[in-house]
Amino acid sequence: MTIADIDRLRSQLSRFEDMFPGYRVEIVEGNIMMSPVKPHHAETIRLVWNMLEAQVGPAWGFTSDVAFVFDGENEFCPDLAVIPAPEVAKNESAYDPDLVELVVEVVSKGSIRRDYETKPRWYASRGIANYVILDPLKGQCVTMWNPGSEGYRGRDTIPYGTDVTVDSPLGSLTIDTARFPVDPKSPRPDQG
Repeated sequence: MTIADIDRLRSQLSRFEDMFPGYRVEIVEGNIMMSPVKPHHAETIRLVWNMLEAQVGPAWGFTSDVAFVFDGENEFCPDLAVIPAPEVAKNESAYDPDLVELVVEVVSKGSIRRDYETKPRWYASRGIANYVILDPLKGQCVTMWNPGSEGYRGRDTIPYGTDVTVDSPLGSLTIDTARFPVDPKSPRPDQG
């Protein structure tokens, strides 16, 4: 797929998003995927963005729901990606995934497989040092590190309510999960 084809497709997806407010649209494995976005989703993104922004310094910037084109069949729009601040200042609609140092996804019912299985393979294959999954359905945080061609070789699962430390190229980052919302409609293991 050429750059012109990707730009044309991105333009088409933008119109598609306008037709379905409240949904995020991505291309995953050649398929157009739509995920509903709920208030707890945005609240989680806001909280983690604020926490990380205070820790990484002015050389780094943040994007949310902006396209990162991996190939002709995979264009992900991470909930939060940390990239160099000068790149964010360009205000593009799509970026190269090689710019990403840390990526965060917030799980929704429609994104479980993508967030836990598909995206880790792609993020790791591009050398993205750290991948953090915040899961309001299970009330847990999953951190992944040590990227390789088959995925991340390191993984920890931590229940919400504690501080999570991410040792990254950006430094040792702390994410306080105590205030992260959980989906009240999702049964958790402690509920039987």
